[in-house]
Amino acid sequence: MAYLELKNVSKTYGQGKDSTEVISNINLKIEEGEFVAIVGFTGSGKTTLVNLINGLIKPTSGEVLFKGEPVVGTSHERGVIFQNYSLLPWLSVFQNVAMAVKEAFPKENKSEIKNRVESYVEMVGLTHAINKRPKELSGGMRQRVAVARALAMKPEMIIMDEPLGALDALTRGNLQDEILNIWNQDKRTALLITNDVDEGIYMADRIIPLKPGPNATLGPEFIIDIDRPRDKTELNDNASFMKTRNEIIAYLMAIGEDRKSVSEVEYLLPDLAPKSFVDTF
Repeated sequence: MAYLELKNVSKTYGQGKDSTEVISNINLKIEEGEFVAIVGFTGSGKTTLVNLINGLIKPTSGEVLFKGEPVVGTSHERGVIFQNYSLLPWLSVFQNVAMAVKEAFPKENKSEIKNRVESYVEMVGLTHAINKRPKELSGGMRQRVAVARALAMKPEMIIMDEPLGALDALTRGNLQDEILNIWNQDKRTALLITNDVDEGIYMADRIIPLKPGPNATLGPEFIIDIDRPRDKTELNDNASFMKTRNEIIAYLMAIGEDRKSVSEVEYLLPDLAPKSFVDTF
């Protein structure tokens, strides 16, 4: 039994002739302890897929199963790191993280909660800003709070919806390593949604492209055959890394060209010349 399984999942928005099927016939199995990355273009339905897995929305058809049971609503067992922070603006960094910790660990006392929160805030390098509110933070700092909040709940599965895209290169690299370190401690199941092929290869066990929507579907999987722990500085000299990277990019470019060709056909303008007003005077 797969830890997470999507069976023939489709999601449609709208009604009748105004309906749009965003994702279509998605079939996916993720085993316990596995780290999977899904890569795709902007607007291809990646966030819709995350929301289905997390229980924020229901599929139009098919089913989403977590540990063999249908996903009904959200659960702290599946911790999500969103791309848009989703912080409460009236709470401090400490309070935003603590609220999630209290929900996940209702039996912990104030001292235990405080220690847990401070540990994860320190992990993302925000101890100096622990009493600040989101409006006092940069976009990258807000995202680090979101990362700390999700990881502090110690979820059984970590779901990441392009969580590091707003960060500078150094912070992004550091958080990639921190997420991997935490994942490696007890091999919690992880799903990363990203548009960065290199990030996916560095972090995941396998990468699955999401074809562009509407009617987005999953493409073929690419196995990452690189030993862990991985060293960023050595990847460019790793033959397996280069081979896998080139194959994935070639595939994405091919489906991108197909998408472009379809769009050109769908929106082909009639061959009309502009009316000349010279002869009207």
